Amino acid sequence: MKELKDLVDHREPALPLVEEMLADASVNYQLLPSSAESSRVLTRLQVTTRSTLGTIAYHTGGLLIDHGWLRVLGSGHPLLPRNLADWNEGRADGCLLVADDVVGGFFAINGGGLGDDVGDMYYWAPDTLKWEQLEIGYTDFLSWALSDRIAIFYDGLRWEGWRSDLEALGSDQCFSFFPFLWTQEGSIEKSSRAMIDVIEQFEMNVDLSRL
Repeated sequence: MKELKDLVDHREPALPLVEEMLADASVNYQLLPSSAESSRVLTRLQVTTRSTLGTIAYHTGGLLIDHGWLRVLGSGHPLLPRNLADWNEGRADGCLLVADDVVGGFFAINGGGLGDDVGDMYYWAPDTLKWEQLEIGYTDFLSWALSDRIAIFYDGLRWEGWRSDLEALGSDQCFSFFPFLWTQEGSIEKSSRAMIDVIEQFEMNVDLSRL
């Protein structure tokens, strides 16, 4: 197991690349400062700050993107208490959960449990309840998340007035829909919405996917 000094890369850090992405962002975002847990989180992940994942884990508390619609996990922050290490503990099997959204969708890096394309990003979609290949890596995922392409991706999963509804939603919460969006009766506009904890939504997804 590598120590922290071996994981913090001072020669070719990815921090300048992440800063460039943020400077070029075309959507609203909030960069959260890193927490006191950053060293522990990076050590648990065993990735270096030469990678964008290591940079987000070590140098940030996470990102709240597009008015908080998308939450990219880092080392944790009062506005985004979950961190990359603890959130994955006993929860991710063959993947690394790195982000989630307000409609109960989860983003993960494939570690071999989702397919042969190890290192690629997947999305656990609330309207299909299936892991969907995104055919991009984590760096491209960050670039995409900070661009106006996010609106295209979520077309059909947003409803009139969603921005105002997010004001009452915490970053450890998401909306649960009934009838479920993945059912024939489910509809983003017609299904009822209830605020629940993200962990509850994740566990519900796990249970429902076994049916």
